[in-house]
Amino acid sequence: MTADDPYGRLDDDDYPAYTMGRAADMLGTTPNFLRALGEARLITPLRSEGGHRRYSRYQLRIAARARELVDQGTPIEAACRIIVLEDQLEEAQRINAEYRRTAESANPTVAA
Repeated sequence: MTADDPYGRLDDDDYPAYTMGRAADMLGTTPNFLRALGEARLITPLRSEGGHRRYSRYQLRIAARARELVDQGTPIEAACRIIVLEDQLEEAQRINAEYRRTAESANPTVAA
């Protein structure tokens, strides 16, 4: 998905994206698992010029994490929610670290 094309279409030459079958093979799962992640709105496949579903490397990393949780017995809906919360926590920690760096550089403490 790009700013000029908000519907998630991509040209095959833009960047590596894998077909549903190839993505499922890479994850060691079935296309139905990827469809379930899409239904849970965790990942939305990109579309190639021919309308085929494609998955980016980033989406495959998310799907692999979901697969780990599901293999441990977590229901797919709960696994998707966990991944979203983990992502939000990571973003909050990044923002906090950035804020602290900025605050420390603005107010350096003097060692006594």
